[in-house]
Amino acid sequence: MRILTTALTGLMVSLPLTLLSSHQALAQNYQIDAQLNQKVIDWRRDIHQHPELSNREFRTAEKVAEHLRELGLAVQTKVAHTGVVALLKGAKPGPTVALRADMDALPVTEQTDVPFKSTATATYRGKETGVMHACGHDTHVAMLMGAAEALVEQQQQLAGNVLFIFQPAEEGAPGDEEGGAELMLKEGLFEQYQPEAVFGIHVWAGLPSGVVGYRKGPLMASSDRFEITVKGRQTHGSRPWGGVDPIVAAADIVTSVQTIVSRRVNVTKAPAVVSFGVIEGGIRNNIIPDQVTLIGTIRNFDMAIRQTIFEQLKLTAGKVGEAHQAEVETTIFEGYPVTINDPQLTEKMLPTIEAVVGADNVREVPLTTGAEDFSYYALEVPGLFVFLGVTPAEQDASNAPSNHSPLFYVDESALADGTNLLINWVLDYSS
Repeated sequence: MRILTTALTGLMVSLPLTLLSSHQALAQNYQIDAQLNQKVIDWRRDIHQHPELSNREFRTAEKVAEHLRELGLAVQTKVAHTGVVALLKGAKPGPTVALRADMDALPVTEQTDVPFKSTATATYRGKETGVMHACGHDTHVAMLMGAAEALVEQQQQLAGNVLFIFQPAEEGAPGDEEGGAELMLKEGLFEQYQPEAVFGIHVWAGLPSGVVGYRKGPLMASSDRFEITVKGRQTHGSRPWGGVDPIVAAADIVTSVQTIVSRRVNVTKAPAVVSFGVIEGGIRNNIIPDQVTLIGTIRNFDMAIRQTIFEQLKLTAGKVGEAHQAEVETTIFEGYPVTINDPQLTEKMLPTIEAVVGADNVREVPLTTGAEDFSYYALEVPGLFVFLGVTPAEQDASNAPSNHSPLFYVDESALADGTNLLINWVLDYSS
């Protein structure tokens, strides 16, 4: 490994964090060498070929733990079921900085033709399915393993500590299990290690390889599911007055709910979406059923507006049902919160990102309606989460198979950039 030229970039901001200078950001631009870069690629390929579903990342966790132990770190395993955590203590005093990678794969049958293609299968919701790292978590693990190795070599120059978080179940715990970032925090991860800031990277098919996409403030939406049960009274379709029609009531609810975002939420503050994906009820053309079920999703970029939508959804569904003399039950299943990048931390670390990948390869990206459980960490301490492009430069990234596609492809040349970002975030934040 080697240290390249140190660069100074102007930054006129005063921050209440343990940062560098209030006037300058020192971008050290540490770069991994070819040997470590090849290790990262090899780890990624091995993990890609042996994917594991959420809360079942046993092999991946053992591989990670073994590597961290070889680096001389004290390793904590079985955190939130299969999570792995390690702390690197720098030789100089300073804050603790957390770096996070998620480890789980998806129930997707791979359709790429790479030599390390996954042929793994597993049972998901009672059905046999292929398993694939279709969202790139294999790369996240490999990059953080590489960053850990490089930072251990920098231990004598390191001010403060580094908390390495290898997290299970970002894609959601199966069944009624708990998991992911929420469970790691519930078990006391941040209380035990008390990081001052947290960083994360997600590889992204929508950007060219080596390009970093960032955004201050909200980046990714909250993701919540709701279920509305409309109970009427069954009757013959020729005599609708003889019962209570839950289908008409449900249709009215679907229409009325659309006014929550269009009329009762300040959309100039942050966009929001309420969408129905399931309308289920009835079995025969001339029988008005007893019950109709509506299922949908809520996406939003403001935590206060999120609560307003929850309240208005229950109110609207209940009152519309009452007008139809139907009984309505609305249940909201809260998912991931809004992923929010701390504006000051983001501004502070921009020079680091530009030093690592080049200013021309740094882009401010629009809001993304996908969700990420990194959001839980960033609600506890200042966080920065960025997208790393992995679509080959010669390919149109806007048409590339997206994350979660069975054809999702990673240009491995981008992995060095991601690894270097993790390393330099720590070095620049803690110097």
